[in-house]
Amino acid sequence: MGPGGPGSGWPLAGTLLVAVAASMVAGGEDCLWYVDRNGSWHPGFDCEYYSFCCGTCHQRYCCRDPLRLLTERQQRHCLAF
Repeated sequence: MGPGGPGSGWPLAGTLLVAVAASMVAGGEDCLWYVDRNGSWHPGFDCEYYSFCCGTCHQRYCCRDPLRLLTERQQRHCLAF
């Protein structure tokens, strides 16, 4: 089958399903403390129920975009390096 044939939307649909499931599970995910690129320490903070920690190892904020989710596990990995 060529582009647009049966099943062509499943990879995207599967990705979206995983992202939505992650956002439901991670609702209220906290941002742990971190050190930014300048070496400044930032205390951890809580995100509202329908938002979660987003960003990078060096900059964190609360958002509702599941594709930008930064899990607590990923944040702890940042602390190790």
